[in-house]
Amino acid sequence: MRVIDTKSKQFEKNFSRLISSKRSQSVSKVKLVNQIINNIKKKGDKALFVYSKKYKKVNINKKNIKISNSEVNKIIKNLNNDVKKAINVAYKRIYQFHKNQAMTGYVFKDKIGNQLSYKYRSLNSIGIYVPGGTASYPSTLLMNAIPAIVAGVKNIYAALPCPEGKINPGVLYAAKKCKINSLFRVGGAQAIAALAYGTESIPKVDKIVGPGNIFVATAKKEVFGSVGIDMVAGPSEITVVADQTCNPEWTAIDLLSQAEHDVLSQSILITKNKKFGDHVRQIINEYLKYLPRNKIASKSIKNYGAIIIAKNNKEIVRIVDRIAPEHLEIKVKNPETIEKKISNAGSIFLGKYSPEAIGDYIAGTNHVLPTSGSARFSSGLSVSDFYKKTSIIKCSKSGIEKIGQLAINLAEYEGLTAHALSIQKRLGD
Repeated sequence: MRVIDTKSKQFEKNFSRLISSKRSQSVSKVKLVNQIINNIKKKGDKALFVYSKKYKKVNINKKNIKISNSEVNKIIKNLNNDVKKAINVAYKRIYQFHKNQAMTGYVFKDKIGNQLSYKYRSLNSIGIYVPGGTASYPSTLLMNAIPAIVAGVKNIYAALPCPEGKINPGVLYAAKKCKINSLFRVGGAQAIAALAYGTESIPKVDKIVGPGNIFVATAKKEVFGSVGIDMVAGPSEITVVADQTCNPEWTAIDLLSQAEHDVLSQSILITKNKKFGDHVRQIINEYLKYLPRNKIASKSIKNYGAIIIAKNNKEIVRIVDRIAPEHLEIKVKNPETIEKKISNAGSIFLGKYSPEAIGDYIAGTNHVLPTSGSARFSSGLSVSDFYKKTSIIKCSKSGIEKIGQLAINLAEYEGLTAHALSIQKRLGD
């Protein structure tokens, strides 16, 4: 885990290299993904079944592509009760947080008799992609489904990759809790294409949400425009701001909590105390010896991890905003003093008792967050992502008479004669 000191003459060079490091895989995947998409568009289910067998080692057909209610009930029957309880509580807390984001629109009447309004309507249908490769996450389904439920989306479908035919019972339980309309045992770029364009078995949706591997992310990017997407998410990342008042072991584990996700994940510690940073690094190295996903975490820490030694809080704020991290932990004596100055972060966790992991599961906020510096201009998933917003204009006769000539002036200035005439005719020649 590299150490970068802001006092070093090489700091800017080393820091720029750190935050601009390529944490995505080759764009060569685009050609293959587009081939898959085009085949799904042309051949529908036939191509979907072929790709599922080829890439997921799953034999699916028209009869079994949809996971039946009886199959769901059978699989979740033996799910650990502690897991069920955790999912139930997580659902409740996530729902409670997101219900406060519901939108109703508004009406504005100006002084000259015109009425302007803004109307919110929920999307008709969405598709949720729930990863099923190296790991499978019930929390992913909850975080993507619940905001849509609050928004009033009527048709919610989920694509569940089932490598070698295996289905995660926790994901199925979460799906049942969310009352997902239909569950399809499909994954990969082919699942994204099927949701985007529809097949004989899978309906076309208005928007696709949920994370996935490079093939899924690329497919979402390629189908965007034909269908809405939440974001093109990159590898997970965390930045921890901590000082000597914080437990170094807790700090080390928090950094590892993201490193274990993916070899491309990034974990960064920012501290003013070099001795504290060195201690954290030692603990990380010890945990890497026996962490179950140590091979993944070790590569992540080695290639993309860093400890940044800063002089003061002003420097810390500047560095954090340049990173614009997906997750930001602030674990100093008075975390609010730093937090209130931060502009760029997907989600912020304040104080030593607020680990990022609590937000992943049960705090209630959404864990679908902007990555790769995109927190500079985007936000995490919310209820607003499942609305369409429509503006409505109703001009009165006196209202258009008072502002119409000004619009005509602008239309003529822009050389759009018909625009001008459209208004002029209502004003009288």
